[in-house]
Amino acid sequence: MTAKYEVHGSVAVITLDNPPVNGLGYATRVGITDSLQKANADAAVKSIVLTGAGKAFSGGADIKEFGTPKALAEPNLLSVILALENSSKPVVAAVHSVCMGGGLELALGCHYRIAAPGCSVALPEVKLGLIPGAGGTQRLPRALGVEPALNMIVSGEPVKSELLAQIPGQKLFDKMAASAESLAQEALAFAQAVSDTRPLPLVRNLPCKHPGGDAYFQFARNMVKGMARNFPAPVKCVDAVEAATKKKFDEGMVFEREIFINLMWTPESKALRHIFAAERAASKIPDVPEDTPKREIKAIAVIGAGTMGGGIAMNFLNAGIPVKMLEMKQEALDKGIATIRKNYEAQVKKGKLKQDKYDQRMALLSTTLSYDELKEADMVIEAVFEEMGVKEKVFKELDRVMKPGAILASNTSTLDVNKIAAFTKRPQDVVGMHFFSPANVMKLLEVIRGEKTAKDVLATVMAVSKKIRKTAVVSGVCDGFIGNRMIEQYGRQGGFLLDEGCTPAQVDKAMEKFGMAMGPFRMGDLAGNDIGWAIRKRRYQEKPDMKYSKTADLLCEKGRFGQKTGAGWYDYVPGKRDAIPNAEVVKMIEDHRASLGITPRKISDEEIVQRLVYALVNEAAHILEEGIASKASDIDMVYLMGYGFPIYRGGPMNYADQVGLFNVVQSMKRFAQNPLDDAKFWQPAPLLAKLATEGKTFN
Repeated sequence: MTAKYEVHGSVAVITLDNPPVNGLGYATRVGITDSLQKANADAAVKSIVLTGAGKAFSGGADIKEFGTPKALAEPNLLSVILALENSSKPVVAAVHSVCMGGGLELALGCHYRIAAPGCSVALPEVKLGLIPGAGGTQRLPRALGVEPALNMIVSGEPVKSELLAQIPGQKLFDKMAASAESLAQEALAFAQAVSDTRPLPLVRNLPCKHPGGDAYFQFARNMVKGMARNFPAPVKCVDAVEAATKKKFDEGMVFEREIFINLMWTPESKALRHIFAAERAASKIPDVPEDTPKREIKAIAVIGAGTMGGGIAMNFLNAGIPVKMLEMKQEALDKGIATIRKNYEAQVKKGKLKQDKYDQRMALLSTTLSYDELKEADMVIEAVFEEMGVKEKVFKELDRVMKPGAILASNTSTLDVNKIAAFTKRPQDVVGMHFFSPANVMKLLEVIRGEKTAKDVLATVMAVSKKIRKTAVVSGVCDGFIGNRMIEQYGRQGGFLLDEGCTPAQVDKAMEKFGMAMGPFRMGDLAGNDIGWAIRKRRYQEKPDMKYSKTADLLCEKGRFGQKTGAGWYDYVPGKRDAIPNAEVVKMIEDHRASLGITPRKISDEEIVQRLVYALVNEAAHILEEGIASKASDIDMVYLMGYGFPIYRGGPMNYADQVGLFNVVQSMKRFAQNPLDDAKFWQPAPLLAKLATEGKTFN
């Protein structure tokens, strides 16, 4: 059973017990309503307490039931809340730890609420592109006041119970318990005290007005529109809360439900719900059970004190894990430590980090010039120059000094992890950990699984990534892994578009309008055009038949490597990141086009977006076929967390699913007819062709 029923004297206690957050799945909902009937039928029971077992009152909907018939099966949450309101005996919600979403709506349906301090309270539905759908927009403004309730509903952010209890005139909590430990006893005493109170108070009967009326809601709507941009749900939250102040309660409930159901079908909500599930699925590796024993990671070593090494070290310092950093020269170490200090001091200055926390983190950092001093570390991550010869020297040294069972990780972005592992006598302990720059900011971590990487090493790295607040995605070994292998095809298409008639600014603007954080040419300038140049030079040797635009090479021959040189596809002013179009670069493109005998044509934004995004999708389909990624949603997470793909589109694979794979394939066939493009590349990957023919999707 996922809801327990016990009687303590004259009080019946219903305890939600559906770990980890007491999700309101079908069995739990049945358990609540059955227990309510039992309590109301028992003459010895005078009042009822509803609470949650473990570390939550309730986190809301059961994500295991998302999209299944059980999610809507009766009693649905609306019916459960109605049963609570209609109970002939007072029901007291004893909330603690987590009270969110449907959990808060459930508590608002009870006659009374007592809260433990430190309880996180939220209606986070807006983060899934929805509004609360079981009365949250109608009851919370009545219980808490219109403005604080609207702020909570629009942001979806949790607020601590003790802060909510201080709001003047609030009726959300009738009592605050002295502590989480005393909540159960205090709830029983409170339930006994109100057992004879009649009529029973209902949140639905509380008044709900705002003195500013229309003017306030118009102001709120304008503010939300400016912040929400591509997401419809936040503005709909304002509409629903306004309805609570203008309509009768039951009419407001109908209005809320209509909005909720309509939002469920929007592509934005589908994308956000897809991301919610994908982020949780990313940590699950098909052949590595969740109960796989993990190695203990108490101390970390980082090889290299450059930008990447310093950023990696900060992730572990932030999590309270000691880090020892190694460099070959004291000067390099000093420079690296100074950068870390500067990053932390900037956070202190902005009020994002307290001085004592900064001091604690820096105290966890030590340095060395000797490999021998790393021997006690449980995990070592190298962040040295991206060249196999350099990696070989490092891993041979690590093999010599590191203790048995230590995890040896490489921060390589493209190199063969199997070759790196072969430099050691312990390939089972070697894994790739590809951080994205800046490593202390970007959420993505590509975990590269070598042929011989042990399962407990993978399980440990995935657990560590959670500790340092990264979204980890497992990739097999191939050139560029998931993200960089795909971005190469994206960049190639960008080059062809220049040859055919576009300017860098036109391509970038089209992609940024689509929602990308930045277009391919601004991204190249940020990453460094010399990096792409080095990869292309390697490709010209390895794959002489692969077609490339030579425009990017001409740019690099001029020394225009991007932001670091102040000049790339665009010009840059020191201290600013604004991309300023350069007339000489445009002329260089035009001259190169003329030398190839190409007559420029007008290219639509729609074609730009399709060619770039479908290039990602087709390469990703090959990656799935080869088993480099285990599921399409993992590829979406890589692009959402590491490459600035728009959140509201849910990642390239989700976007392709929404467009329809049949339509994607038809467009690809059209691109294959373009003599200036790469017809061979535009042959749909077998998996993509198969899914399109069968009318199926990636996810």
